[in-house]
Amino acid sequence: MIEIIVKKFNKLSLEELYYLLQLRSEVFVVEQNCVYQDIDGKDYKSLHVIAKRNNKIIAYTRLFNKGDYFKEASIGRVVVAKNLRHFNYGSEIMEASIDAIKKNFNTNEIKISAQLYLKGFYNSFGFKTTGSSYLEDGIPHIAMIIN
Repeated sequence: MIEIIVKKFNKLSLEELYYLLQLRSEVFVVEQNCVYQDIDGKDYKSLHVIAKRNNKIIAYTRLFNKGDYFKEASIGRVVVAKNLRHFNYGSEIMEASIDAIKKNFNTNEIKISAQLYLKGFYNSFGFKTTGSSYLEDGIPHIAMIIN
């Protein structure tokens, strides 16, 4: 069983901030062997969706309101601890993130910049591709929208 919480940046505890940044670094920098600026100055204006199991952060996303990142509301930094991906926590955190956008930003239109290999995963939530694939930090991505 996991607990999912949604918090503004200024409501995160120092411990939560440390462990969510650690998880993002473990996956996006180390596992994916991608050197990029994860701490990009945008966390302070996002909503943070945190999934905890046994009081440990095991999955995470960050959400943006319309106009804060894209013209549409958006979900980014979707991450699940590598050793726990087989438990379907990715689906749980995405469902919670979509619901949080609807509740907090009052919109159903959401845009993501998805890693191309996860296109089918995001299709399962109703996201549709827009445009061609592109490289972002050396990794193939595709823009996807749901509305």
